[in-house]
Amino acid sequence: MDERDVRQRCRDFRRAFPDAEIAYAGKAFLCRAMARLIAEEGLTLDVCSAGELAVARSVRFPAERILMHGNGKTPEDLRAALSYGVSRIVVDCPSEITRVAALVGGDGPAQQVLIRVTPGVDGRTHPAVATGGEDQEFGFSLTSGAAAEAVRRVLAQPGLVLAGLHCHLGSQITRVAAYQQAARRMVDLLAAVRDEHGLALPRLDLGGGFAVPYLRDQQGLDPLALAVPLITELGSACDAHRFPMPRVTLEPGRAISARAGVTLYRVLGIKHTATGRVFVTVNGGMSDNPRPSLYGARYSIRLVGRRPVPGHRSVTVAGRHCEAGDVLVEDVQLPADLRPGDLLAIACTGAYHHSMASDYNLVPRPPVVAVRGGESRLLIRRETEADLLCRDVG
Repeated sequence: MDERDVRQRCRDFRRAFPDAEIAYAGKAFLCRAMARLIAEEGLTLDVCSAGELAVARSVRFPAERILMHGNGKTPEDLRAALSYGVSRIVVDCPSEITRVAALVGGDGPAQQVLIRVTPGVDGRTHPAVATGGEDQEFGFSLTSGAAAEAVRRVLAQPGLVLAGLHCHLGSQITRVAAYQQAARRMVDLLAAVRDEHGLALPRLDLGGGFAVPYLRDQQGLDPLALAVPLITELGSACDAHRFPMPRVTLEPGRAISARAGVTLYRVLGIKHTATGRVFVTVNGGMSDNPRPSLYGARYSIRLVGRRPVPGHRSVTVAGRHCEAGDVLVEDVQLPADLRPGDLLAIACTGAYHHSMASDYNLVPRPPVVAVRGGESRLLIRRETEADLLCRDVG
């Protein structure tokens, strides 16, 4: 992980949106060092489980700069959030409103909550990472009236304070227009809440999902390119309803950490099939990066560590696991003299790579190393066989 790159992208978002709250989505990549870095850069932290919150607590991340998110929060998640005093909890379903209110009780301080709204906006991204459409398990539908009913439910709970609304369109979104459309629809709901309840909610969380280019021909969504049209559209919508401009929150995760990461694999073997296809097997795979297997994510890959002889050939880089779908990069040009022992580097693996890793086939997870100014330091050590056995009490 390139620490300087992470810090610069934090600053880019803060510079592009000087009046907004920038909340790093910890699900992209989180460890103690990352939590400290996010705190130092002045960002808020978005967590979605008691485990992510435990990392934040271990480095004393300020509770007033933490929001608890997630579409399936357990009672343990909510208890952890309330015990640490996180600033806001994003409620995602009717039972969660009741559960948070019950856990708060009548004696403790009231808890600020945001209502997650499904705005019915198509982010035009992969179906596996699209979360803004109507046919989703996320949030309260805007068009069905469920979001308006959720507002009534929260306002009826004395232990809850409705601080604002929240939406999230998905991941890898390249269209500024999608965020503008969501902002307009959310302001429509803010105005409707004011008209019905006499309450001008002060916060609007527009989520994250800003696209990152994994390949040279892919488009990203730069925060500076998004800022002016989005804030202008939001201001125009507020003016149309004579609604005061809310405090905006954005939740970049991938857009901050993805490009800082590079993953190294060792070549184990090379196979030629009867059809002429060439497979290059490496010492990792779907256990340390399941994204290609889950939804066809594509990556750039290069030989590193030595100078190859001229000439390339098309190969498929496969993982070491017992699955035909364990393919990291398909039909890529790599040096024709590639051989066992070579190192391959896959770029843009700083998000949803280590955080989604597993111990499939009981293969220990790799370490994470930070680099900065020509120096390196270990952030997460390599998993060992002892780690794999320590939970096995049979």
